[in-house]
Amino acid sequence: MTAKELAAACGWTLLAGGEGEDNPVEGCYVGDLLSWVMARAQSGNVWLTVMGNINAIAVATLTDVACIVLAENAALDKEAAQRAELQGIPVYSCAENLYDTAVRVYETLK
Repeated sequence: MTAKELAAACGWTLLAGGEGEDNPVEGCYVGDLLSWVMARAQSGNVWLTVMGNINAIAVATLTDVACIVLAENAALDKEAAQRAELQGIPVYSCAENLYDTAVRVYETLK
């Protein structure tokens, strides 16, 4: 499944990084502590967080996650949106909390 297909199935809104929507999704990681995510997120993961700053885009690039989903309608900074576009990292928004979003991803991917 691609990031775009998962986003459509889950009802997420694309905020930036549309060129990367064909990235394959192979799992999920939930976390907000950037150093923790950097050490543990896997390539191809959907990263669920509320961190919408440029540092989150840097971590997403380093870990090669498929996309970022900002839960609870967390904001994406303008600078972060520009970097996501440049790096081709899809960043989506959803209204649900992290737990409900993770459950939805799990159910959709199984």
